[in-house]
Amino acid sequence: MDQLERDDLLSLENYALERTEFRARVMTHKKQRTVHLGGHLTLIFEDRLSIQYQVQEMLRIERIFEPAGIQDELDAYNPLIPDGDNLKATLLIEYDDVEQRKHELVRLRGIEHALALTVHGHAPCVAVADEDMERSNEEKTAAVHFLRFPLAAARVAAWKAGVPVTLACTLPAMPVEAVLTPEQRDTLAADFD
Repeated sequence: MDQLERDDLLSLENYALERTEFRARVMTHKKQRTVHLGGHLTLIFEDRLSIQYQVQEMLRIERIFEPAGIQDELDAYNPLIPDGDNLKATLLIEYDDVEQRKHELVRLRGIEHALALTVHGHAPCVAVADEDMERSNEEKTAAVHFLRFPLAAARVAAWKAGVPVTLACTLPAMPVEAVLTPEQRDTLAADFD
């Protein structure tokens, strides 16, 4: 997928005018790209449109309109766009209760290194986590992580052929697994083109 450039973005004024419609389109798009892994882990598989939304929202929230600031946001978010032989996802660790979330982030330390995607007939592909910066420390993990699943050509070919694809957390404190629906599998296959 192509990286985003300044010309791909709307000005703050134009984004304000189009935000409601654009946001609705992106939320529908993200639903097709979201995988719930058990009751507390959500992976949102990012692509160019989802990242464009993130950049537009950051520019809006921070009121960034100068070229250097816009470029800083593009530089921060462009690495989250898949580049042909991988999938990229945002991992959310979700607990509604604040105290429970604090406890679980301690218990789930290292979870970002225990997520694997398996294309049927191939060895699991363990996620590469947080390449831009470390988000966990000796005491706890963060509630948000950025993951990359590098997939060799044989896995991509099998994926496109329609074999089952499984996502799993192998951390002993949270052993959960989900099989991608055919719709999810087909939607994410477009990221390899």
